[in-house]
Amino acid sequence: MIRRWLTIAASIGCMVLVALATAATARIMQPVIDGIFVSSDSGQLLPIALLILAIFMVKGFAMYGQSLLTGRLVRFTAAELQIRMVGRLVSADLATFHDTASGRLVSRFTYDAQAVQAAIGNTLTALARDSLTLIALVAVMFWLDWRLASIAFIVFPLTALPIIILGRKMRRVSDRAQTQMGDLTARLSQLFQGIRHVKADNAETREAARSEIQFWKAARIALRQTRVRASSRPINETLGGLAIMLVVLFGGQQVIAGHSTPGAFFAFLTAVILAYEPLKKLAMLNTELQRGLAAAERIFAIIDTEPEIHDRPDAAVLKVGQGHIRFEGVSFAYRPDIPAIRDVTLDVPAGQTVAVVGPSGAGKSTLLDLIPRFFDAVDGRILIDGQNVREVTLASLRSHIALVSQEPNLFDDTVAANIAFGRPDASRADIETAAADAGAHEFITELAEGYDTLVGEHAVRLSGGQRQRLAIARAMPKNAPILLLDEATSALDTESEQVVQAALRRLMRGRTTLVVTHRLSTIRDADLIYVLEDGSVVEQGSHGELLARRGLYAHLWTLQTGDSGPSLTAVGGGRSV
Repeated sequence: MIRRWLTIAASIGCMVLVALATAATARIMQPVIDGIFVSSDSGQLLPIALLILAIFMVKGFAMYGQSLLTGRLVRFTAAELQIRMVGRLVSADLATFHDTASGRLVSRFTYDAQAVQAAIGNTLTALARDSLTLIALVAVMFWLDWRLASIAFIVFPLTALPIIILGRKMRRVSDRAQTQMGDLTARLSQLFQGIRHVKADNAETREAARSEIQFWKAARIALRQTRVRASSRPINETLGGLAIMLVVLFGGQQVIAGHSTPGAFFAFLTAVILAYEPLKKLAMLNTELQRGLAAAERIFAIIDTEPEIHDRPDAAVLKVGQGHIRFEGVSFAYRPDIPAIRDVTLDVPAGQTVAVVGPSGAGKSTLLDLIPRFFDAVDGRILIDGQNVREVTLASLRSHIALVSQEPNLFDDTVAANIAFGRPDASRADIETAAADAGAHEFITELAEGYDTLVGEHAVRLSGGQRQRLAIARAMPKNAPILLLDEATSALDTESEQVVQAALRRLMRGRTTLVVTHRLSTIRDADLIYVLEDGSVVEQGSHGELLARRGLYAHLWTLQTGDSGPSLTAVGGGRSV
């Protein structure tokens, strides 16, 4: 904080020098005209010429210092806002990311942050350097001729009128422009992420046309911004011309009548012309400020949003002994009128593997998300070794849980960094052991740089099976006692699934495991299976018991395997569809 104030003080010091140098530029016009051109005094030529050079050198170096210091302050402030935003977003509820397109969030870090940065820079410059310059020039004007200065100041205050009129309009247009830019960013993000499907469906021309519409919308709104910002220029230029016209008329008469010297008149006229530039910048300040304020509102809407899922003041540290998980009358809804989970009670005994199956939309993945508190149950309790997950700290809760999902979500980093993501202090030996247990070591060593190979954005350089094995390897160094598997093999071919299943069995050994899957053939050996339908548990039991019951589970099994004979309980394998 002290460093920031020192930077501000140094920047203002440079601005004072710029203002004094600008005022000196106007003031020196009197000896230039009267002493050199009127009196033809050659003795003044060199001193005045050197003084002019010194004035401009001082102004140049002062402007350089002011630009450097102001730029440092503005960019560091913008960076701090971005840091605060990302800190808030990574702590935000998962619902935030479900409700807001990633492209719109990214636009807050780019376009909105740039608008705030520009507003801070322009505001600081206008309020400090331009205001000081204007004050210094006004002082010179009154010193040279108070009557001419009074005439000029009849016109100058009128420049405030367009500021008042256009300020609110600029705020509204800027807000729309930033919203449109967020929509455009989201559109492009979705397009590039889905480019494989775009090409597969010959949709390149259609998608380019849809993007074109967004670009034209953004261009039209940006043009409206430019029009609003430029609307004050005709008025300001006219008022400035009127001021200079009055000064020329009155001042010219004073010189002709002998009441003033040509040097004094030209010095005054120079001061008026020089004062006009900072005055225009001050007049434009409000439009830039309104644009920045619109962006700042959006940024602080993120920074000021408190997550609904957080630690209670008296939250305890979760102590996991055996890892027994229990749901007691749990209900949850993403929206009040659409329940996803209805009064679910189930047990996941310590050290055992429990599967949750059911039709699409039954609430399987939602049930899984409630354990690490990605969402909070509306009713009921979720207990781990008798401790309510809502009464323990999030950090301790999630440190005891490893998650392997259908989408591995690897980061654009090295293979080693991705494996060690859940435990950054893992040694290279730990990483390689995890990779070997996940069946990934062999293909990793065949990569160009082995464990130091960058996987690329969304790990596009790896196959689906390779990505899934890395996701399993990532869960191993964490050594969490509770394992959540969410459709971990659903997107794999049969060969890759067999390799991944072998890796999963090694990962599941000695852990309490809750599996969500639609591939029933992968959970035949589960200790217990719960069947969900419309968010409620409708069946439970072992694979054989559920088949013998001839209920929903048996129906799903028949749909997947085509086997509906009486010997279902003896089926040892199935064909996934």
